[in-house]
Amino acid sequence: MPEPWHHDGLGNALSTRRPDTAAAIRDFVLGFLGYDRRIVNILACANDDANDALANAYAGLLFMLSETGGIPDQARHYLARAENAEPDALPRERGAVAALRAWINDDVPTAQRIAEDILRDHPRDLVMLKLHQYHDFVAGDFAAMLRAALGSREAANDVAYLHGMLAFAYEQMHLLEKAEHAARHALALADGREPWAQHALAHVMLTQGRIDEGAAFLESMRPTWTGLTSFMYTHAWWHLALFYLSQGRMAEALAAYDDHCWAQQKDFSQDQVGAVSLLARFEFAGIDVGRRWRDLGPYLAARRRDIAQPFLSLQYLYGLAKAGRPEAETLLDAIRSAASEGPRASRRVWQEVGAPLAEGLMAHAAGDATAALAAIEPQQGRLPEIGGSHAQRDLFDQILLDCLLRAGHWLRAQQILETRRLTDPTGVPLNEALVTVYTRLGLPALAVEARSRLRQRPKAEPVGG
Repeated sequence: MPEPWHHDGLGNALSTRRPDTAAAIRDFVLGFLGYDRRIVNILACANDDANDALANAYAGLLFMLSETGGIPDQARHYLARAENAEPDALPRERGAVAALRAWINDDVPTAQRIAEDILRDHPRDLVMLKLHQYHDFVAGDFAAMLRAALGSREAANDVAYLHGMLAFAYEQMHLLEKAEHAARHALALADGREPWAQHALAHVMLTQGRIDEGAAFLESMRPTWTGLTSFMYTHAWWHLALFYLSQGRMAEALAAYDDHCWAQQKDFSQDQVGAVSLLARFEFAGIDVGRRWRDLGPYLAARRRDIAQPFLSLQYLYGLAKAGRPEAETLLDAIRSAASEGPRASRRVWQEVGAPLAEGLMAHAAGDATAALAAIEPQQGRLPEIGGSHAQRDLFDQILLDCLLRAGHWLRAQQILETRRLTDPTGVPLNEALVTVYTRLGLPALAVEARSRLRQRPKAEPVGG
């Protein structure tokens, strides 16, 4: 039996003979896969052990995953240290250094090929699998996410994290039965403590309109969220807030935002876009959000030139515009430039999808529903290309719907609302909108039916800022 410092916790060999370095590497591996805060332990280790290529490569990856909008200086620092230590590293470890180098050089396709090469020989290197899925997700390539996870299924069938990754990939492919099966298997292997599987199952329940079940499920999982990274903690609460909105539990949805979703790492990208997305949804549901847009604005101002990921940048832009910040115009100019001369990995998406969406979002935030509709509607079929999950991209669908309602396009709005009701039959904001739409269309009996569905929910108390 090899000594514990000879492997990374998943059976992948390590070149280090330092038990403390091996322990920090295991913390990174399990922290990255499980969204656990122990992931940051790799930094002290890398600082102390300049001779370990993998520890320093993982420290560099941690900074790349921080989504600062550029290449963090720390990532370059740890890459240089990892490169100096490469001669003593194993081939798999040198591959991790090469993947970091390619990413820093804005060559994601090469980083992906390196990950695939590593996974071919080391299918239990789930850090490389998770990293591959991360890049796939940013690009909206959900089939690639699934292919990568399936490639490790046989070798890592005993690992809950693998099944959580499978579950989310299946869900993004709309293979919901397979997604639920994989998620529940992951939870069984981990005694419920597999946050990505919880997340995937919440997606399934939301998509299938199992609103009450989804809320109860996430509420039952709350004790397992202690110690999670800011993103996973706030994102779990974000999903719970969506269920609360559908149920008409407006005060609880607002409390979820104030006490959890926007109460952690306010300078982190994912926490910021989660806040933007929730505030918009609150307003569409008729909630007065008070000063919350303005309170969010200063944190988004730092993103005024961040065009690294279209999905993130578009939400920064909308949040800045809603907050009335001048930085919105700066970011819009950066997006326009990205459409013609931006990073090669995202230039086409910016040009064909992102830039028109940006113009529409600015128009919507300014109250010009007609201009917003003209800019946003043609992009609806290509939204997956900007990245993000379909539950997250639903924000743009809701903005489009709000444009139709504001512009008085009642029949077009009715078509969308009734399609959405297939997966949210008793949703409170949805049926309230249908009451208005059917009244405007001169169909009072259908308005009564929509109002009767509201009675199936407890009456929500008025919520203000």
